[in-house]
Amino acid sequence: MTDQAQATPPNPEVIATEVVVLGGGLAGLTMAAALATAGVPVVCIDRDGPDVQGRDDFDIRTTAIAYASMKVLEGAGVWRHMAADAGPILDIRVADQFSPLFVHYDHRELDIDGAHRPFGWILDNRDIRRALFARVRELPGLVHLAPARATRIERDRAGARVVLDDGREVRARLVVGADGRRSLARETAGIKVRRWSYDQSAIICTIRHSEPHNGVAVEHFLPTGPFAVLPMTDNRSSIVWSEKTALVDTYLSMSDAAFIAELDRRSGGYLGDIELLTRREAWPLSVLLAGEFVAPRIALVGESAHAIHPIAGQGLNLSLRDVAALAEVVVDAWRLGLDVGGPAVLARYQRWRRFDTVLLAAVCDALVHLFSNDIGPVKLARDVGLAVVNRLPPLKRFFMRHAMGVVGDLPRMVRGAPL
Repeated sequence: MTDQAQATPPNPEVIATEVVVLGGGLAGLTMAAALATAGVPVVCIDRDGPDVQGRDDFDIRTTAIAYASMKVLEGAGVWRHMAADAGPILDIRVADQFSPLFVHYDHRELDIDGAHRPFGWILDNRDIRRALFARVRELPGLVHLAPARATRIERDRAGARVVLDDGREVRARLVVGADGRRSLARETAGIKVRRWSYDQSAIICTIRHSEPHNGVAVEHFLPTGPFAVLPMTDNRSSIVWSEKTALVDTYLSMSDAAFIAELDRRSGGYLGDIELLTRREAWPLSVLLAGEFVAPRIALVGESAHAIHPIAGQGLNLSLRDVAALAEVVVDAWRLGLDVGGPAVLARYQRWRRFDTVLLAAVCDALVHLFSNDIGPVKLARDVGLAVVNRLPPLKRFFMRHAMGVVGDLPRMVRGAPL
C-alpha cells in the first residue's frame, strides 16, 4: 500500500451498507428492524425522527394489528415493547346497518397454534412508533438517520446510491421504498400506479365509554360507509367512521356534545356515556396500486406499493406481510452470499406479494360498493349473505382465519419461525 493510500481516510459523508430503507413510518422501521434482527446491515432514512414522531399530538390515528402481524412484529423484536398498550380483539360483529342478521366471530371458535388467540389488537399509532424506536436503539447493525431526507437515487448493476439533502450518501445493494404514496423510490423506478378515489372520508377519534366493550369490535355497514368501533385498553375505543366527503365538515365542526350524540346514535347506544379523548380528524379515502413492486435495485413495501380502503382494517397488515416476505428473501440471499438486490431476489418477492395485494384491494373495493348503498333488493341479499356465513361454521372459520392473516403462502415470520 502506498503512503498516499495510507493517508487517504474514508469519506465520512458516505455510508456503506447492504440495504437502505427509505421511510421511517410503521412499515419502514419494521422492515429495518426485521433485517437488522437477522444480522443484515441496514440504514433507515427517516424524514422525521423519534422526537417528532413520538409526540402525543403527532398522530392520533390507531391501527389494527392482526394476529399474523403480531407474529411479524414479534419476530422483529418489536412486540414486547408494545404488548402492554395493545387492546385485544376477542369478538367481531359485522352488521348491515342495524339489521338483526349479522356475522359474529368469536375467537373461542378457532384454534391457532394450539390455543384460542385474539383476532388482533388495536393500538395508538404513537405507541407503535415508540415501540419501534425502542427496538431500533437496541440494534447495533441498524443505522437510523433521522431527521434525514433522500433527494435522489442512482442505480447501476452493482448497487444503488441514495443522496441526502445534506450531501451525505448511502450506498447499498438494495433500496427498499417504504416512503409512502409519494414514493421517491417508486418515481425513480418509473413504476406507474393506478389510483381511484371514493366519495368518502374517514372521520377518526378515540373515545372512552362507561360500558365495557369486552374486546368486541363492531362494524356497521351504513349507506354512507362503514362505521367501526374498535376496542382498546382502559375501556377506550377507536372510532373509524367513513362518511360522504361533502358531509365531513359538518361533523367535524359540531360541538363535542352534538358529535357524541351522533356517535351514540350510530353505535346503537351500547357504549353508555361517551367521552372524547382526542381531536377529530378526517382522511380522504382512495386506492393506490403500483403496477410493479420491484425494479432494478428497488423493492416497494407498504403504501409505496398499495393503499386500500379501511373497510376490513387491513392496511398495515398488508404492509407487514410485505415486510415479512421481503425480509425472508433478502435474508436467504444474504446468508448464501448472493446479491440481495439481484433480479432473482426481487422476482421472488414480487411473485409472492403482488397477487395477494391486488386480490385484497379488489375485495375491499367490491365490499365498499356492495354495502355503501340503501337499495332494497341489494340490502336484502346482503343481510341473507351475512346470515348464511354466520350459520356455516367451516365458511365462518375460513373468514376468521383470513381476518387473522393466517391463510395462504405464509412467510416464516408470520408462522412464528425465525428468519
